[in-house]
Amino acid sequence: MKKTIGLVTIFFLCSFSVFSQKATISGVITDANEKTPVYNSVVALLTPIDSILYKFTRSDKQGKFNLKNVKSGDYILMTSHNQYADYVDVITMNENEKKLGTIPLRSKIELLREVVIKTGSIRIKGDTTSYRASDFKVDANANVEELLKKLPGIQVDRNGAIKAMGETVQKVLVDGEEFFGDDPGMAVKNLRADAVKEVQVFDKKSELAEFTGIDDGKTQKTINLKLKEDKKKGYFGKIDGANQPFTDADSRYNTNLMFSSFKGKRKLSAFLLNGNTGQDGLGWEDSEKFGARDNNISMNMDDDGNVSYEWVGDNNDGEPRINTQNGFIKNTNAGLQYTNKWNDKQNLNISPKFNNQIYTNNSSRISQTQVGETQLNENRSTVTNVDRSNFKLNAVYDVKLDSVNSIKFSARTNFYDTNSDEFTNGETKGNDGILKNKQQRSFNTNSDKSALSAGFLFKHKFAKPRRTFSVNGSWSRLSTNSDNLLKSSNESYIEGILATKDTVNQNKIGDRTSQNLSASFSYSEPIAKQLSLQFAYQIAYDTGKNNQLTYDYSEDTGRYDQLVSSLSNEFEQTFITHRPNIKLSYNAKKINYSIGSGFGFTSFDLLDKTMNKEYKRSYTNFFPSANFSYKYKSNSNLRINYQGSTRQPTLDQLQPLRNNQDFFNQTVGNPDLKQSFTNNININQGSYDMLTETQIYQGLNFSTTSNAIIYSRVIDPETAKTVSKPINTNGNFSGNFYFGYGLKIKKLDLRADFSPSFSYSKSVLSINDKMGSAKNLNTGLSVYLSKFKQKQYDINLSNRFSFNRNSTSQNNEVKSFNTNNLSLDVGVYFAEKWKLSTDYNLNTRQKTVDFQDNLTNQLWNARLQRTFKNDEFTAYFLIRDILNQNIGIQRNVYENTISQEQNDRLRRYAMIGFTWNFKNGGGTKK
Repeated sequence: MKKTIGLVTIFFLCSFSVFSQKATISGVITDANEKTPVYNSVVALLTPIDSILYKFTRSDKQGKFNLKNVKSGDYILMTSHNQYADYVDVITMNENEKKLGTIPLRSKIELLREVVIKTGSIRIKGDTTSYRASDFKVDANANVEELLKKLPGIQVDRNGAIKAMGETVQKVLVDGEEFFGDDPGMAVKNLRADAVKEVQVFDKKSELAEFTGIDDGKTQKTINLKLKEDKKKGYFGKIDGANQPFTDADSRYNTNLMFSSFKGKRKLSAFLLNGNTGQDGLGWEDSEKFGARDNNISMNMDDDGNVSYEWVGDNNDGEPRINTQNGFIKNTNAGLQYTNKWNDKQNLNISPKFNNQIYTNNSSRISQTQVGETQLNENRSTVTNVDRSNFKLNAVYDVKLDSVNSIKFSARTNFYDTNSDEFTNGETKGNDGILKNKQQRSFNTNSDKSALSAGFLFKHKFAKPRRTFSVNGSWSRLSTNSDNLLKSSNESYIEGILATKDTVNQNKIGDRTSQNLSASFSYSEPIAKQLSLQFAYQIAYDTGKNNQLTYDYSEDTGRYDQLVSSLSNEFEQTFITHRPNIKLSYNAKKINYSIGSGFGFTSFDLLDKTMNKEYKRSYTNFFPSANFSYKYKSNSNLRINYQGSTRQPTLDQLQPLRNNQDFFNQTVGNPDLKQSFTNNININQGSYDMLTETQIYQGLNFSTTSNAIIYSRVIDPETAKTVSKPINTNGNFSGNFYFGYGLKIKKLDLRADFSPSFSYSKSVLSINDKMGSAKNLNTGLSVYLSKFKQKQYDINLSNRFSFNRNSTSQNNEVKSFNTNNLSLDVGVYFAEKWKLSTDYNLNTRQKTVDFQDNLTNQLWNARLQRTFKNDEFTAYFLIRDILNQNIGIQRNVYENTISQEQNDRLRRYAMIGFTWNFKNGGGTKK
């Protein structure tokens, strides 16, 4: 009986076991980024009702785990590892075996970097700081520039330059795309603030780093404006007109039209600016960015083998130097921007722009030059008239061929047409007041310039991360055709008595062309988890010609037909450069560094066709480079960068041709010039705490140049005639340091920023075949305070103090002076629709032994406005320079010369204006 009962019991338990079948759970734990196995991670099952541990195990060296004998039912699956964030999921067991596959775990360091510091108006995710635009109130119809002024950590100065966390913003994107080329001001001035959903600030990596995934330490401080979704499906714009009342002929006026239309990924924007108040637009400085000044283009090569062009030295093609802050100018600026993206594979960006400027200016210059025991005092006045037109076109077409291949085509054109007249009167005296020389000169210019460039970039990514290949090709051409007339009367005196008189009446015809053709290949290979090697090779072929013909006027024929052989020359140059490069890079969560070098093999072939003389030489250069960055906490980093680079002499510096445009200040080229080499090191540190709204940044830069190209001057102390010639020298260096500290004083609701700076330089000089040196010291301190309350007031107060000290080995005298600028900007709101804004500037320049004039002046402007119809319309009255003290004075110290220049400025005027800001439905919908 007992045996029977036992057998029945065993049979029953076996039957229960069959009906209560237990299952197995398996899977693999991996790193989410590196895709590598995670060893020794706890994998646990919890009961969902009370979260009691049911079973657990650990992953093996392959990241695999198995949980056996798991009953059917619902469970909570959770992983735990000291280096990774917990993974939690709900699973249901109702089968014999459950395979979960791969479970990716995210690093705790990565999550800490991406943690939301402040969940309200400002967020930090990784290296990106995001501002929710709607939380920062600005005036109705304000542009993005006004919005940026409200954001902590961002400053916009009076000239429109933008700084974020202490660094200059170099790019402003709209939904990740360029807006009107690479000019940051175009987006922030032309887009409405209420169209922006979010403002993102980040360090944009180089295109090569974004492609390879290998940080090369090269970044650009960038702002990306993310538009609101509803603004991507409509249009908005502005029409603004203002005019000076109660005047006759020469009244002040401004007319601005701006329009933007968005439909999905298609963006279309246009603007037209027309006025004579010097209003913001594309300035003369923009011409240098696109190679308009082609006469002194220097080819530079960076440590990656990239070729760039830079305008250097004096302007010898006859065009007057222009600073649009001075004089009187009439602007007509127009532009169109079209961007579209199809299927996330094809992207087109086209931006044509037109600019016409009519400029007039009267300037006077006083300079003092020390030559041994003699001091030369020059007084000069110049009248300038310029009429210039410019057309630019930028186009980029980017195609993703497939998931691993892409190609980008780019093209850029720039055409200039310039007519100018310059009239100069000047004289030079000794320190005893005795006349040395006297000059009257007119110079008329008619020139056409063009800058053309095209390029392509092919990129391929292999299956293995960080293994990439790219091919880059580019072509550029810069050319100038000029026809100039020079008429001058030049008198030289000895002991105050007229000794010689030279009259010049010449026609100067110039034909300049320089071209560059280059191709480069780049390959990157991962050699370890965080190490990569990059190989690059580039070949560049540069050619240039400069034909300068000078003709004297013939009384017999009444034409300019007598060739002046001493002032005429035909010159050609050819540079060929081979540039292999290798770099080792290390990339981790917090630390990135790279070290490498390029080798440059350059051959020069210079041909003086006029003298039938050829100059040939070759150089081998070593281009070391190193980058280091350390992100020690969120939004805080340290960067160290070292680079060695060469600079080739310019065509004007090499051509043995005398420039006699200024009879008493002539230059002559030197075909024996060598290329210079510069060592440069930068150290920058910055941190920003969003919780306390505190920022600290500092930077140190030091550079030294061997074979630096300077101008040796031979100065006749009797006639004050100077002949300058470029030569190579050693011993030039410069260094500068800056520091910034900004904080929010919460009790006063006040923002404060302090920024001291220091710079020092030593440059070699050569005067009358005697070598010496010039030393310059500049220190400064800036203080900025701001406070605002929505729809009540807005107050900004700043002060900038600067001290300059200069000394030369020519004499023992030290030249020093200081300047100070105090600025106050106030806006007051009242009666809801009214606003009164005013700004005041006090400029103080210290009197010196050399310059005894009182240079203190006050600039005071004011504007009163009222809005109508839900802020759609605005009427305003403004007055500029209320105290009528706007003077344009600039003081400079260079080697053994100190100078002070005063220019015309637009003085007191008033305007009445009206603005219509429209958007979808004419602005009637809220």
